[in-house]
Amino acid sequence: MHTKQILQDIGTGKTEVIESPAPSVKAHHLLVGTRASVVSAGTERMLVEFGKANLIQKARQQPEKVRQVLDKVRTDGLMPTLEAVRDKLGKPLALGYSNAGVVVELGEGVRGFSPGDFVVSNGPHAEYVCVPANLCARIPRTLLEMYEDESEAFERAAFTVVGAIALQGVRLAEPSIGEVFAVSGLGLVGQLAVQILKANGCRVIGIDPKSERVELAERFGAKGIDLSRGDDPVAAAMESTAGHGVDGVLLTAATKSSEPVHQAAQMCRKRGRIVLVGVTGLELSRDDFYQKELTFQVSCSYGPGRYDLEYEEKGHDYPYGFVRWTARRNFEAVLQLMAEGKLDVGPLISERVPLGEAPSLYERLAKGETGIGTILTYPHAGEAFSRTVAIAQRPGAHKAADEPVVGVIGAGSFATRRILPLLKKYGARRKTIASRSGTDASVAGRKFGFEEATSDVDTIFEDGEINTVFVLTPHSSHAHFACRALNAGKHVFVEKPLAITSEQLNDVKTVYESLLQSGHPVPILHVGFNRRFAPLVQKMKELLDSEPAPKSLMVVVNAGQVDADHWIQDPDVGGGRIIGEACHFVDLLRFLAGSRITDVKSTALEQGGPREVPRDTVTITLRFEDGSAGTVHYWANGTKKYPKERLEVFGGGKILVLDNFRKLKGYGWRGFEAMRSWISQDKGHAAEIEAYLHRIRKGGNPLIPFEELVETTEACFRAVESS
Repeated sequence: MHTKQILQDIGTGKTEVIESPAPSVKAHHLLVGTRASVVSAGTERMLVEFGKANLIQKARQQPEKVRQVLDKVRTDGLMPTLEAVRDKLGKPLALGYSNAGVVVELGEGVRGFSPGDFVVSNGPHAEYVCVPANLCARIPRTLLEMYEDESEAFERAAFTVVGAIALQGVRLAEPSIGEVFAVSGLGLVGQLAVQILKANGCRVIGIDPKSERVELAERFGAKGIDLSRGDDPVAAAMESTAGHGVDGVLLTAATKSSEPVHQAAQMCRKRGRIVLVGVTGLELSRDDFYQKELTFQVSCSYGPGRYDLEYEEKGHDYPYGFVRWTARRNFEAVLQLMAEGKLDVGPLISERVPLGEAPSLYERLAKGETGIGTILTYPHAGEAFSRTVAIAQRPGAHKAADEPVVGVIGAGSFATRRILPLLKKYGARRKTIASRSGTDASVAGRKFGFEEATSDVDTIFEDGEINTVFVLTPHSSHAHFACRALNAGKHVFVEKPLAITSEQLNDVKTVYESLLQSGHPVPILHVGFNRRFAPLVQKMKELLDSEPAPKSLMVVVNAGQVDADHWIQDPDVGGGRIIGEACHFVDLLRFLAGSRITDVKSTALEQGGPREVPRDTVTITLRFEDGSAGTVHYWANGTKKYPKERLEVFGGGKILVLDNFRKLKGYGWRGFEAMRSWISQDKGHAAEIEAYLHRIRKGGNPLIPFEELVETTEACFRAVESS
């Protein structure tokens, strides 16, 4: 059975249910078969409304993104910027984050769970979800025993993650028995917050402009303030507290207005606490906060651990004694409140909708025609699933036995923006595309004309028709997949780098050299050093080859800052930016020098922090066998308003200057003064893919000799070691 998932096109706002492969479980994750999930009306309606907005409206909602776009236009040109924007808006968004189901498979390193466990998770609206084990919690048996039908238990438990959002906001507010709290915004999170505050022994005032929501909060014990009747929340708060003001306010509304924040400040007592859990305008009045010494805090999702890659992706928990309430422990606390009858989500269920009818549900949601808590049901729950799905009809017989039949591993932004359009343009038969999630592969496969999508990479290596593999995955897997492809007798294109450790590189060398010694044809191995294929760089090479004197080469890379927790900075995943990115420019200078690298030294900028701070502002000095010298200034401490790349070559009384792959100028060259890329910035991706596919069709030596790929990779290792 193909699995179904809800996706929203953020470019058009269209919501659809697609069929995709079931995800492949990864380390520290669980594969969960969904039984019920909750539609968070406030959050998901905002996403749908954003998707339906036109470009101007989207821009008004994200002015910071507009500034980034304008900076990119100034440095890279209009066409590359439009491509980037279209790619970003063209990626569908998985909706949903509050899920309950049954564990199907365990990833490596998972402890405390078993197949068959009933769990809650932050998985999206999909029949099967792969979720971090630290963002899952087992449903207590006492909760299951409260209901004769287990489907009812799943429906209640599915509210857990939304409940954890409310609980984390309450924890930050630090309520104590007898205090008075206001909850502004009585949507799903607000209603749960009302009950949690009541469980803490607080008196609660509930504020909302919808009468039915106010009445619901009153059923849970709150004093209702109905803004649609003209009720004054500040006056009501003062009346309820003998004029002192409330002890705290939880802002759980979803509005662009700053009025809820202003009202919260006015109704608070001196030194009251305001916690923003929802989304509101934040035009704050200093006087509101100054005179009362109010505290204001924004609550982050489900609690500590959320958005921490070490916690979510690597399964590292925070010590219980130091971080008592992590995201997962908040899930467990919400489930316990349900099991004890202190959190009743039954009255919050407004309707039940089968997954297949979700598009019409979201149309109603966008119009405000849905209730407070919609449960999505899964009629095919528990049925067998497939990790490979057919997308397009197979073509007829091949025209030639050596025609590239391509399998692609990876469907991220680089793949969809750069490589997949070119495979389609240059006529490669696109057989299979794989991604661990399955969904990305399915979406990209449909867009770029693949025959099938899979979440099982073994499918590609075991397919006798596929003769060419493109590896477009995170860096740590490049060497592994390259070795598998070579051993399977398949040509392989590996996006840079070839390897991120000496051990990985030695594995590739061992496989490649054994193939050479076998006497059989060796598949074509290529690493995606695209810049050497750029038209302006090819012109530089042509000119430099006519000048035999040693050369001085310098490239300045305005790389920009990348957060320390970005995957590329992780030495075990991305290898760091020097191995993972600066390798492009080591290869570029190696290509232009046309001579073997004999020495590598580097100097990293000292940033005054611990050694763990990424050392990604580095100058690499290269010596070449012919006497040439080169420097790569890979700097992360600049501004995006300055062009990203500048290359200068001096030699024989002549100079070449390449400005951001848009303009090449020559000084002292007879018959050459300038050349430019008129349509757009061209970094060589198209020429590289065309040349690689041509080489597969016609045969011949690799585009870059294997020894040179090894040389460049080892030079980057030495640069890191010496910095």
